[in-house]
Amino acid sequence: MKILSWNVNGIRAVQKKGFIDWIKKENPDILCLQETKASPEQLSTDLLNIDGYTSYFSSSIVKKGYSGVAIYTKTVPETVLSGYGIPKFDDEGRIIIAKYKGFTLINNYYPNGKASAERLQYKMDFYDAFLDYADKLKEQGENLLICGDFNTAHKEIDLARPKDNVDVSGFLPMEREWMDKFIAHGYKDTFRMFSDAAEQYTWWHQVTRSRERNIGWRIDYFFVNDGYANKIKKAFILPDVMGSDHCPVGIEL
Repeated sequence: MKILSWNVNGIRAVQKKGFIDWIKKENPDILCLQETKASPEQLSTDLLNIDGYTSYFSSSIVKKGYSGVAIYTKTVPETVLSGYGIPKFDDEGRIIIAKYKGFTLINNYYPNGKASAERLQYKMDFYDAFLDYADKLKEQGENLLICGDFNTAHKEIDLARPKDNVDVSGFLPMEREWMDKFIAHGYKDTFRMFSDAAEQYTWWHQVTRSRERNIGWRIDYFFVNDGYANKIKKAFILPDVMGSDHCPVGIEL
């Protein structure tokens, strides 16, 4: 089973850049999207009904054209939820939780903390609410696959210029410490299960054309709970896929 995750930075924008053809070529069993910036009623029929897939969307109800996550899946999940039951997080359309036979998939678009101190606190509160939710599922015996744009580079190896960004949200000590805590709670970064290579990034600043020079950050991840880690056969980044300021990441079970 191949599962992909991609922050598309606007699903209608990537549609114009060959998104549907790309899905057909990659042929994932499940595709998770973040930052769709659209609700289903704004999307064309061919985007909502890609052949062979069922689609699910969670959209922001606080602001149009903002945030948003989606799942395209060949297998219809047993259940699909769009939040943790906490309105201040659920209402921004950042969460889809799909329960399959054998595992539960959590697709999150984690907040960006750069705008203000208030948004940074919102991000940290979202992190904690997510971890509490995930831990409860794990305690109930669920196996978890967790993907999305975390908006944080965990270690110095995960961004091109760590020293220049120690005071920037996305690489702040408090954000990195939360990633440490998350892993300590019994979750593994699947990419680092297979590779300790540097210069492996998933996001590049568009204005400075940093992708051409690979001056990037690895902020898009797949995590798995420790007890399910032996099911992960492969984890990878697809840096050659264009259309967004992020590239897709993936795993194979």
